[in-house]
Amino acid sequence: MFEILSIIIMIYVVSVSIAYVVLFFVAARKLNREKDLNESQYDQVLEEELAPPLSIIVPAYNEELNIVWSVRSLLGINYKQFEIVVVNDGSKDQTVQYLIDEFDMVEVKSRVRWSGLGKPTKPIRGIYRSLQHNNLVLVDKENGGKADALNVGINVCQYPYFASLDGDTVLDQDAFIKVMKPIMDAGPNEEIVATGGSVGIANGSYVDSGYLSRESVRLSSKPLVVMQVIEYLRAFLMGRIGLSRHNLLLIVSGAFGIFKKSWVIEVGGYEVDTVGEDMELIVRLHRRIQEKKSKAQIVYVPDPVCWTEAPEKAKILRRQRTRWHRGLYESLWRHKVMLFNPKYGKIGMISMPYFLFVELLGPVVELAGVLTVIVGIFLDTVDVRITIVLALLMLLYGSLLSMGAVLFEEWCFKRYNRVADLTRLFLFALSETFWYRPIMTLWRFEGLVQIVRRKNQGWGVWHAVVS
Repeated sequence: MFEILSIIIMIYVVSVSIAYVVLFFVAARKLNREKDLNESQYDQVLEEELAPPLSIIVPAYNEELNIVWSVRSLLGINYKQFEIVVVNDGSKDQTVQYLIDEFDMVEVKSRVRWSGLGKPTKPIRGIYRSLQHNNLVLVDKENGGKADALNVGINVCQYPYFASLDGDTVLDQDAFIKVMKPIMDAGPNEEIVATGGSVGIANGSYVDSGYLSRESVRLSSKPLVVMQVIEYLRAFLMGRIGLSRHNLLLIVSGAFGIFKKSWVIEVGGYEVDTVGEDMELIVRLHRRIQEKKSKAQIVYVPDPVCWTEAPEKAKILRRQRTRWHRGLYESLWRHKVMLFNPKYGKIGMISMPYFLFVELLGPVVELAGVLTVIVGIFLDTVDVRITIVLALLMLLYGSLLSMGAVLFEEWCFKRYNRVADLTRLFLFALSETFWYRPIMTLWRFEGLVQIVRRKNQGWGVWHAVVS
């Protein structure tokens, strides 16, 4: 039994390693093909009459410290026709009053257009429109969670595409032009139902009036944040590019995603009883695409950047990662019928198994591997020297992938333009598998334990902890 377990773990490690290498080269090829896309092409997109109008939905819970400058930054984005719908989800602070005072907002007494999402939501207390900016709307509702707030925003917004943004998100001014370009480039027989952009970490950078210029991007001095920067680079510039290339992407970040409203309404909007509402919606969209035998796609665009603040304390980061892992489990469990089901094409046969065995069960296999080695050494059934060599090779392999992600960033986007920042990114990437990855593995495993124990945590509690 011990030998069989060792063989299974070895096969798993080799398979995952091959999968990561494949994603690495797919991402490298796509980035090489698109890295020369220049700003003039985006300016042309902005001037085209075909650029579809866009609704930007911003759910907010106790955001009085950030909400005004977040809205101001959104009002200044480089896009032709858009509206901003801020949905206050029963905040206990002055979020609503700050917005009303700052933007001269008055309550709308007439009937508001309703998009027809059938899912019930918490009651709306009032809808306000700015006298300064006719494209700014505030919806004040009772607390129901982030997903409920997004569903209300979908019902109130008027345009065919909507963006979901976190309340503390900082965007590049051209982010929406770039993330909408695949939608405008789609041919007569093509349809893009969702697109997502990359997310950067703003800790250590200087944000001025809601904007973060390339010259202001700095790397945080805190090791935990630096490792998250590397982790984000690897996840976005390798994992999501590789999966998106073949329409296998199951995640569009809740911090920055674009959706075709008619498709989201068709699948029933966001689910309110899950902690991973973002991934669950994407899986449901994929499921609907396959059931309709549609050629619609969900696309990841590596260039657009939104910036968010990452946890700086281990306690908060731990809560975030255990929550993410629970959300991953819930999405896979709800749609388990798709797993290894040819009816759902590549999503059922490749993407769902990848997220199950690599992302969800990865911590279990990694910990089992460590325990197998320890037991094997104790029982004198493994060669210690060979084990050490293999362990070092795997550690080096993981660090090289992280260093490759840093190279992708410097090669294509050059957001971290200081030599000192790049040097620290490379050094921390080299050290990742010696300390950061084991910690993440333990916390992800803890998320699985919480699933077994049915431990749940709501949007309001989580947001309060992070804030």
